[in-house]
Amino acid sequence: MSEDTIHESKRSRTRQGLATYLRRIARALGRGEPVPVDDAGTVTVDAGATGDVEVELEREDGTVHFEIEMEWPDEAAAIDEDAAASKATFELYADSADQFRWRLRHDNGNIIADGGEGYSDKRDARSGIESVQRNAPGAHVIDVSRDEEAPDEGGSDATFELFRDNADEYRWRLRHDNGNIIADGGQGYASKQKAKQGLRSVKSNAPGAAVEETDE
Repeated sequence: MSEDTIHESKRSRTRQGLATYLRRIARALGRGEPVPVDDAGTVTVDAGATGDVEVELEREDGTVHFEIEMEWPDEAAAIDEDAAASKATFELYADSADQFRWRLRHDNGNIIADGGEGYSDKRDARSGIESVQRNAPGAHVIDVSRDEEAPDEGGSDATFELFRDNADEYRWRLRHDNGNIIADGGQGYASKQKAKQGLRSVKSNAPGAAVEETDE
């Protein structure tokens, strides 16, 4: 029987990044949802209820290999090579001061996140987008007004912080481990629950969102 390679990728990941990727797979399996194969979720497999798992650990030429392989009968695994990865789009634009900025606009027209600052170089603005795409999905969520701290294990290189502003409204920001705020919601919410819904939308939509250059 011939082997048909549908998707193949290889990249270096931090330990936290690897944990985030594996958690996404585990969460989808646990919910019975299509499993994302790539980071952007553009390739998924809707696995069967029962499958075979093979785990192998070996050392070869100074490198340790830890491999996990899951198998399902072909008829029990529906593959989508053009999955709807996101319902939002990153808009990259130049403001009136000729600074490059980005915003994440949902298909319903609402802006659900922005970078909060301008960049003199377009490449820096794109790097900001990539940081949000990489870190938002697995970022822990904490309430700084309650002095909560992010768990040491898992997560990504950033944390969603919930807080109350001077108008007593709830807001969120995504703070990188280096201290920089890499995204915020751009608006206040009447309840913490609404703020959480806003950041969850960013968590789910940012990774696979396309980047488009637009006129302000």
